Amino acid sequence: MKIDYSLYAITERSYLGEKDLFEAVKEAIKAGITVLQLREKDISGREFYQQALRLRELTRAYGIPFIINDRVDIALAVDADGVHVGQEDIPAAVVRKILGPGKILGVSAKTAEEAIKAENDGADYLGAGAVFPSPTKPSSEAIGLEGLKKIKSAVKIPVVAIGGITKDNAKQVLSTGVDGISCISAVFCGNITENVRILKKLVSESRKT
Repeated sequence: MKIDYSLYAITERSYLGEKDLFEAVKEAIKAGITVLQLREKDISGREFYQQALRLRELTRAYGIPFIINDRVDIALAVDADGVHVGQEDIPAAVVRKILGPGKILGVSAKTAEEAIKAENDGADYLGAGAVFPSPTKPSSEAIGLEGLKKIKSAVKIPVVAIGGITKDNAKQVLSTGVDGISCISAVFCGNITENVRILKKLVSESRKT
């Protein structure tokens, strides 16, 4: 299955204000995001599962790949399209064994070495970053555009840039040749439809150059 990683949205409820997560995601999907990752760090497993179940139905209805952050068990329980794991989570090779060959496996990477290992361990794509300092990962040292280029040139699988990406710097990030940008606040803060429209325009322009 060929996946369009160009505008990869990650949920973060703290950015939504009064908005309901389900409705915010629905708006983002209708506006044109190409992948959705459900990321929850501070809720119970039961609540995570219930949210995932609702969003699984929504993403399936719109034909959007649905990725679960970290929780392989929840991904399998709701039949998500895949899982994304970091370097501190269950090793990618183990996750691949649990998931089997038919699911998407994404792995975070900060260096070319981590990227190559993830590819060898069965990753389908990489989340490379943080490119810039990011409020969702304040302890993560930024790799910058040069670090992003090194990761992109080290592997054959798609690379999605993550970390501090905004409407103002997305063009620079896309100029490195990455396969997509992963956004949290740049999608979900403020006017979601307008945010996605602007980001999609930047992606489209980058592909013409």
